[in-house]
Amino acid sequence: MTAALALGDDALVLSHRLGEWAGHAPVLEEEVALANIALDLLGQARMLLSFVGDEDELAFLREERSFRNVQLVEQPNGDFAHTMARQLYFSVYQHLLYEQLAAGVGGFADLAAKAVKEVAYHRDHAEQWVLRLGDGTAESHRRMQSALDALWRFTGELFEPVEGLDVDWDAIESGWSRAVGNVVERSTLTLPSGPQAGAWSAGAGRQGVHTEPFGRMLAEMQHLHRSHPGASW
Repeated sequence: MTAALALGDDALVLSHRLGEWAGHAPVLEEEVALANIALDLLGQARMLLSFVGDEDELAFLREERSFRNVQLVEQPNGDFAHTMARQLYFSVYQHLLYEQLAAGVGGFADLAAKAVKEVAYHRDHAEQWVLRLGDGTAESHRRMQSALDALWRFTGELFEPVEGLDVDWDAIESGWSRAVGNVVERSTLTLPSGPQAGAWSAGAGRQGVHTEPFGRMLAEMQHLHRSHPGASW
């Protein structure tokens, strides 16, 4: 497994999930925002996958077990609160990771230096929505708390070292915990604790083990390409 494949798959899969909101976002402004975030991630995915091989073949012709994305990004959108919880958890991690990569040397430094600016917006967008929903109505608070709880068990995998990435994983984990915890506290919400938090390290997406929703998503994502092999514009 190469680091470029792991990071590229993260961006590709989350981009597709966010793209599923097209025509379904709660307001027009948010539809545009989610589409822009999805396009940012798709651009990152194309660059990262091109380090490995043909980006189209890697996206559309691999089988499920060949993908190396974390399980968090493949989780269904659910309601809007679930999408924002997923985005908060992932964007804070990605922002911290890319900050370290941008400050280093090697093949990822230039890409990370550009991407970190995009991801800073993704992170801020998610943070603002978690604050609005958590500290909003009783119903929005309930939904936001439910989303944070449901997706928590997929976060531990974010901090498992990826071969080929020379970063301080402990610093990323501690920085993520502080940043997410701060947003959640300001939102009048709470992070899972006790027995519920015991599954924090669950997930083996980096090893090609994925959750049930991923297979259905992949079939949809690859359908057009596989139905018309060799087609070109």
